[in-house]
Amino acid sequence: MVSSSTVEDVFFKDFVSVDENDTLSNCFSLLKEETPVLIVLNSKGRYKGVLTRRSIIRSRFDPSTTKVNTLMRSAPVITVQDSLSKVAQLMLESEVRELPVYRDEKLVGLITDEAVIQKAVINEWGETKVKEIMSKKPFVVEEDDSVAEVISLFKDQGISHAPVVYNGKPTGMISIQDIIDCVYIPKESETFTDRRGAGENIKVLSAKVSGIMSRPLTTVSPETNLRETIKIMAEFDVSSLTVISDERIVGIVTKRDFLEPIAQIEPKGRLLIQFTIKDVFIDNKQEKMIMDNFESFENRFEEKLEAGTLFVYLKSHGTSIKGDQLVHCRLHMRSRKGYFFSSSEGWGIEETFRLALDRLERVILKSKTFQADPEFAKTYLRRFPIIEDKRKF
Repeated sequence: MVSSSTVEDVFFKDFVSVDENDTLSNCFSLLKEETPVLIVLNSKGRYKGVLTRRSIIRSRFDPSTTKVNTLMRSAPVITVQDSLSKVAQLMLESEVRELPVYRDEKLVGLITDEAVIQKAVINEWGETKVKEIMSKKPFVVEEDDSVAEVISLFKDQGISHAPVVYNGKPTGMISIQDIIDCVYIPKESETFTDRRGAGENIKVLSAKVSGIMSRPLTTVSPETNLRETIKIMAEFDVSSLTVISDERIVGIVTKRDFLEPIAQIEPKGRLLIQFTIKDVFIDNKQEKMIMDNFESFENRFEEKLEAGTLFVYLKSHGTSIKGDQLVHCRLHMRSRKGYFFSSSEGWGIEETFRLALDRLERVILKSKTFQADPEFAKTYLRRFPIIEDKRKF
């Protein structure tokens, strides 16, 4: 894929910077689709961090008074010698898709997720079908949903795009950029007119999705190859595509879906684990529990899956009962034998992770990967109860 490529091959020497003491309102005109991240410098011109579109939309702060340093994030520093696989790993871990590039101790540019992906699809991997990497069963929103409801969905689920439907049929896409353009960038008017023809002025957060979504919907089929998929993204200047089969939404493919397999290039003949953790505190005991459970999983499946990476996404909803956090856990297992997904939500890290891992094992054991060895699957499926977990959280 890109095993021999380095940052030197693909990074950009141009970047947009802001001062850490600027206000957010001064940054809006700079945060376009092609520039979703700004490099933050201090008064002496030294690198301090990055400011992303996503951090602004999730903050709810007053942009006219909030300074950049309030929302800037420290992003991993990349050197021109680093591999593109390492870059993809760091982008996933930090949730920042444009990273500062250094040569020795000098900031010399940026590397973007699109540059990494474009390099990867040049080779044989570009012939892979989009169905192999897409996220299945994506969250969708209705045209009549409000902008406020979409902001809440994006914040709670950690997503930045959602297909829009009307009477069950896909009609468009709504993204963080659409919301920034209509809600956060200062307007001459405080009101908004719905594009569906209602003609009435309403406050922007109460506006319907139909009024700000992007249309027509840009789509691909599950059989489209990755090289063509990223070409379509570039042609239409979008960072996600809806996957349609028989006029139904069967998935969504984003740049994150491209990055995950790139991040696991050249697995060392074993299963690996990679974490992305947000607003969740994990102590040493909980960390050991997670690793013990993963090692048990690895012992059972390593030979059959051959090699791969388990991506663990842990996020807290900011609620707790008797010291336990309300945690959402998503697991993506990418291996030479396929792509598997599970999720769970519950009180406490240990219980939630175990439930997600159990569900992942079920998905794997019921997949085509194990159809050729039914006895293996049958043996391990005995671990699971016939009735699904009915607990309510």
